Amino acid sequence: MASDDAVKKCKIIIIGAGMAGLSAATHLVKNNMTDFIVLEARKRIGGRIISIEVESHRVELGANWIHGVLGNPMYEMAMSHGLIDIVNIPKPHKVVAATEDGKQVPFQLLQEIYEAYSCFLHRCEEYFLCQYEPPAGISSVGEHIALEMEMYLEGMEGEARRIRRLIFDCLLKRETCISGCTSMADIDLLELGSYTELQGGNIALPAGYSCILEPVSRHLPADSLYLDHAVASIDWRSSEHSPSPAPSDNDSDDSDRTVTGGDKDCSCPVSSVKVTCENGAAFVAEHVICTIPLGVLKEKSGQLFTPPLPEYKTESIDRLLFGTVDKIFLAYERPFLNSDISEIMLLWDVEDNADKDDLSKTWYKKIYSFSKVSETLLLGWVSGREAEYMESLPQQQVADTCTCILRKFLNDPFVVFQIDVFRTKWFGEPNTRGSYTAMAVGASQADIERIARPLYAHNRSSRTHHAKPLVAFAGEHTHTNFYSTVHGAFLTGRSAAQTLLTAEHESQLQQQQSDASSAAAAADDDQPTPTVVDCDTTDLSSWIRGIALD
Repeated sequence: MASDDAVKKCKIIIIGAGMAGLSAATHLVKNNMTDFIVLEARKRIGGRIISIEVESHRVELGANWIHGVLGNPMYEMAMSHGLIDIVNIPKPHKVVAATEDGKQVPFQLLQEIYEAYSCFLHRCEEYFLCQYEPPAGISSVGEHIALEMEMYLEGMEGEARRIRRLIFDCLLKRETCISGCTSMADIDLLELGSYTELQGGNIALPAGYSCILEPVSRHLPADSLYLDHAVASIDWRSSEHSPSPAPSDNDSDDSDRTVTGGDKDCSCPVSSVKVTCENGAAFVAEHVICTIPLGVLKEKSGQLFTPPLPEYKTESIDRLLFGTVDKIFLAYERPFLNSDISEIMLLWDVEDNADKDDLSKTWYKKIYSFSKVSETLLLGWVSGREAEYMESLPQQQVADTCTCILRKFLNDPFVVFQIDVFRTKWFGEPNTRGSYTAMAVGASQADIERIARPLYAHNRSSRTHHAKPLVAFAGEHTHTNFYSTVHGAFLTGRSAAQTLLTAEHESQLQQQQSDASSAAAAADDDQPTPTVVDCDTTDLSSWIRGIALD
């Protein structure tokens, strides 16, 4: 532990320099608050945003697209800084689907099943949007789609039924990568529609998603960013003037507000948070914005926070799903796919045998397709337990397995082996422990709201003082509609920063009103003191998120 003399003090500590942390820091700077520091565990900023150069192409190891145009702050930022090529005409996207024996499925059949599957998925979303009651015994998206599939395939037999089922299974595997889970049976049926999809499709940044980190971080003070500072503990019940008081009956862990008090024996108590890093560095601030990913909270929240987080928070952290989605990039010396084909879907045969639970023999069957990044660079996706298992394998074994898959489905034994391979390991990454948030069966938007709710502190010796937020939470896992997205992380970071700014502003107003009342009483002045209410109409989304409904 660092000595008291070595402890750095500031107004606000932001934990994490991913999009949520950078957004919070930028919002503070724009509001003339620069007394803050950002602690980042990695030796770089960006969190789950990272682009690298492979075969003269920018490829995304993390966030892949800007999801939607209308109302998306990431799109607006990219446009305003010239990061999107609006005159670029995208190449036609031609998809083929093949079985394990190398036979291609007619495109009309592929289109038929895709349209039916899309209809099934939209019906699942309607349970949330229209408050429908699901069929008895159906609680997950996977169960509901399986029921729809059986009804759709009823009356079909033989090869016609088999091929259609293989396409459905492939689309479900694709959906696990979109949702971030092992199986769609993991996703709650009643909450699927809670995710809000912005209109405009998926937008890729030509220079890589990492290029958006420059405009969102350019205004940070030079001495505010501490890289390679992994946080080891967050003591959120401390005081700058005295040791932390023992919990009393006055402490509240209810679902509305969790509070803790300063030392009531101190004449000038100031609640504060002490953050200690793994390298021994220690910091003290009046507020903390915690953007630690949900995967790390699931693994370490019990040892990170002192005292432990309230039970309602830990229960919600446990209920939400934080799945793994990994990418496998294969670089080849020369092209072997037809130039007009952009993606090949892999229609794996369904096997009911003793090996189905042996990941060593089945993990690769979770790869639903290989798509072209370039003529010589292919990308495969894998999710869930299979992705976690893939991360444990030697890289060369993963690469050779993928090339053998291509030989099988293309019915071409002469496909050359790759010259290079890159893969992600988001589950093994200690600072994420997965990819992004999903609604597990039994979870709901209420769990996200509970995790996002700040931890408060107030002065027990002066009950007239308003509680102030001691620890605020941000990150994609704290946005009820945009979880799993970069724009969700951005908006929650900005909202958390605004929460602290508003609390500071209200404190100043309260002090001014108190001083004015004292002066009026001393002068025996009966004139009423006007109340000033600030409303920042330029930040509509933060204002809406701040509305409390009784």
